[in-house]
Amino acid sequence: MKNKIRFLTLIFYGTFSFLNIVAQPRVLNPKYQKTLDHLLKHNVPEISVSELMGCKDSFLILDTREVEEYNISHIESAQFVGFDHFDIESLKNIPKNRKIVCYCSIGYRSERIASNLIQKGYSNVYNLYGSIFEWANMNYPLVDQNDKLTNKLHPYSRLWGKFIDNPKTIKIFK
Repeated sequence: MKNKIRFLTLIFYGTFSFLNIVAQPRVLNPKYQKTLDHLLKHNVPEISVSELMGCKDSFLILDTREVEEYNISHIESAQFVGFDHFDIESLKNIPKNRKIVCYCSIGYRSERIASNLIQKGYSNVYNLYGSIFEWANMNYPLVDQNDKLTNKLHPYSRLWGKFIDNPKTIKIFK
């Protein structure tokens, strides 16, 4: 009897541990989820948009898109750092233990910048899973270059724009 209890306990805890290991943020759209599963390396910690929304003020939020995308809309209080011309020196005054979350359109560029930050010694860095597209899909607020609420979003390209599901979001191509 004791052996059966031990065996069942091991299976229970093994299953519970397994679920914790594979648990990661998800997005609402199954096709978008499948794309993210294949596109992202998942080599940096990830945070969901709902988790970030609940504690946004405790993070330094970095927008790793290009300036044209950022100017149309971004997450309120996000600091533009870009991708193509990202310069880690722009963060030299940020403590290495500061909680930082990076985002872009879908998470690919931000994952690369977040990985770079971790390699440079930043210890509390996250990638926003689903990035600004999922933020918009969840109907969370976006602001424009003048910090005014907007429902516009630059989708980077028509290919990626198909993952913006919120009918209230206006896609702006430039």
